[in-house]
Amino acid sequence: MRTFLAVLAGFAVIYFAVTGHRGTGEGSGVSGGVVLLALLAAALVWHLTRPRDTAAK
Repeated sequence: MRTFLAVLAGFAVIYFAVTGHRGTGEGSGVSGGVVLLALLAAALVWHLTRPRDTAAK
């Protein structure tokens, strides 16, 4: 489930970046910055959904 949510967050960033530029006259495609932002979003979701170790201490 954790992996699915991380991948979904990455794809959401790419989707909204690509569909948000319609009609601006820019070339279609995904820039390196958008890919980096998608990876950061996926890493953040991966980190935030990690299992908590409540038994420690």
